Amino acid sequence: MAQREVRLVESEQSRQPMNQNPIPLSEIALTGIFEISKILTAPARLEVTLANVVNLLQSFLQMRNGVVSLLADDSVPDITVGVGWNEGSDNRYRARLPQKAIDQIVATSVPLVADNVSTHPMFSAADALALGATDETRVSFIGVPIRIDSRVVGTLTIDRVRDGQSNFRMDADVRFLTMVANLIGQTVKLHRVVARDRERLMAESHRLQKELYELKPQRERKRVRVDGIVGESPAIRTLLAKVSIIAKSQSPVLLRGESGTGKELIAKAIHELSARANGPFIKINCAALPESVLESELFGHEKGAFTGAIASRKGRFELADKGTLFLDEIGEISASFQAKLLRVLQEQEFERVGGNQTIKVNVRIVAATNRNLEEAVARKEFRADLYYRINVVPMILPPLRDRPTDIPLLASEFLKNFNKENDRELQFEPHALELLKACSFPGNVRELENCVRRTATLAMGPEINDSDFACHQDECLSAILWKGHAEPAPVRPRPQIPLQVMPRKAPLEVVATREQVTAPADPGSASILAESANGAPMSERERLISAMERSGWVQAKAARLLGLTPRQIGYALKKYDIELKHF
Repeated sequence: MAQREVRLVESEQSRQPMNQNPIPLSEIALTGIFEISKILTAPARLEVTLANVVNLLQSFLQMRNGVVSLLADDSVPDITVGVGWNEGSDNRYRARLPQKAIDQIVATSVPLVADNVSTHPMFSAADALALGATDETRVSFIGVPIRIDSRVVGTLTIDRVRDGQSNFRMDADVRFLTMVANLIGQTVKLHRVVARDRERLMAESHRLQKELYELKPQRERKRVRVDGIVGESPAIRTLLAKVSIIAKSQSPVLLRGESGTGKELIAKAIHELSARANGPFIKINCAALPESVLESELFGHEKGAFTGAIASRKGRFELADKGTLFLDEIGEISASFQAKLLRVLQEQEFERVGGNQTIKVNVRIVAATNRNLEEAVARKEFRADLYYRINVVPMILPPLRDRPTDIPLLASEFLKNFNKENDRELQFEPHALELLKACSFPGNVRELENCVRRTATLAMGPEINDSDFACHQDECLSAILWKGHAEPAPVRPRPQIPLQVMPRKAPLEVVATREQVTAPADPGSASILAESANGAPMSERERLISAMERSGWVQAKAARLLGLTPRQIGYALKKYDIELKHF
């Protein structure tokens, strides 16, 4: 809009009668400096920023072409952009630069003005021809230095055709271009400082990582450790052993498991233990974005490809080149996008949205899903060819209920983090950890962390005991959430053994053997044990199932209803061969 307004001003000014006051050049220059400063402070690549500045100059100066040329520290041209610049066109603009004139500007740090390049001593015949000067066409040239402090790092040049009718104010144009060049110099300085700091920090980080690795004992290097994965159970040890083996290959990996089992942590561990560890680890949640946005995020887009695409942008595949790309929730992408993704995974090449240039990458794919992809393939919701492409090396992550011995370790770690964040010194009482081990945690590690944090927040004393947990106040979120999804447990014919329950506070060692429990039942649970749909007495097995259903299949809550300890009810469930329902 600003460009259009300035052009209109110039057009109107040329048509105004001589007795009307024209718009002062100082006001036009001030508007130009304001618009250019907005471009220079916008977040973009340096080449794109400088090209936008040159394009905008056409609105404030009568010019045909303009070029910004920056020199690297060794005086080799680093960036050269001009009017209408696009990616890869730097050489075209370098060919238009009169080398002798540019060298004088850099050496003397003084602007150069040539009213006619065909007769000026700083321009050869080849320079005049490159600038479009002929016997009939008179071309003028203005060049000013771009400085960083007192050092010249480039030039800003323009050329224009002298038609004999326009009246140019060369001195005013030189002052305006000098102000623009000074702003460009400050922007270039900032970009180079940021680039040097980034390179220095990356080099320092790599150096420290190397030193730490060399200081580790040999046996510690061989042990697989994954940040965020806590546990010593056989299931976790087996999983981490597979990670160390799989990381050595380049094959695609598909992580299978319920939500909250740590799929992203395992994906990152595979990357960090692989030969690609020095490359990028890029992740994207395929379920979080609509298809149109997902395509742009993965493949990138060119400038103007769609509304809002004000500049070219690299996609996740390009950013992950020589590294690993983690595609989370891959089972949620649409059928139409599956075909596009398949081609990229097969060929490792693609085009940006709105572009026609094929880009080749070298990326290792690690995908993850909590869906049953085999059923999705059978229902034709997921392409079979894509399934075989991503499911080269499948890894199944164990749910928390399959590794109950890890629950105390995880709970203690979460409590430690909570204490650190809130400046507290809470500890678990042993019975509290036993209660946690008896829960199935359908939400896995996320649910366990939620449970620990909620309980720790509300805990009054220095120790967290079993009565502090929500299941003792009939407020267990897991039971409330999953109770409606419970299905009747399958009944297997087995000899019925009378079930007798113990008081709540009975010592745990009383039930350490497999012998029948003989302590008297808790009177408070009699009404629960005696209930049935038709009022008839219930069998011992039915009573146990009824208590489990009432508690949403949360063992700790069912134990409280029956007056048992978590360990006792676990033994009783095994004795009656009752299958637990997990949701």
